[in-house]
Amino acid sequence: QLVESGGGSVQAGGSLTLSCATSGSTPYCLGWFRQAPGKEREAVATMRTVDSFTVYPDSVKGRFTISKDNAKNTLILQMDSLKPEDTAMYFCAAGAGIGYTPACRESRDYSTWGQGTQVTVS
Repeated sequence: QLVESGGGSVQAGGSLTLSCATSGSTPYCLGWFRQAPGKEREAVATMRTVDSFTVYPDSVKGRFTISKDNAKNTLILQMDSLKPEDTAMYFCAAGAGIGYTPACRESRDYSTWGQGTQVTVS
């Protein structure tokens, strides 16, 4: 089970930190995705936990940071320099990945999803 928290409204240029409480053993893939109204879901930060390999799309690179607090079993997404186009519902996800040595960068790598938390940037 995954439970997100930390969403809210912020002005452009501001920051937000999203948290996702996880449980059980650490999955191979952990990630954050977002979906805006009328748009497809997209990955914004993903992590292959075995080697902490992370991937960010160009749209958030340098502004978003994914990390994992092992002591608290929490996945974190630090979002800085937020833009109005970052407005969306944000989801954390966990999964075993697909294929040989998956990069964990695609939705198909994930089987468990949180309920989402809304981020609004104005």
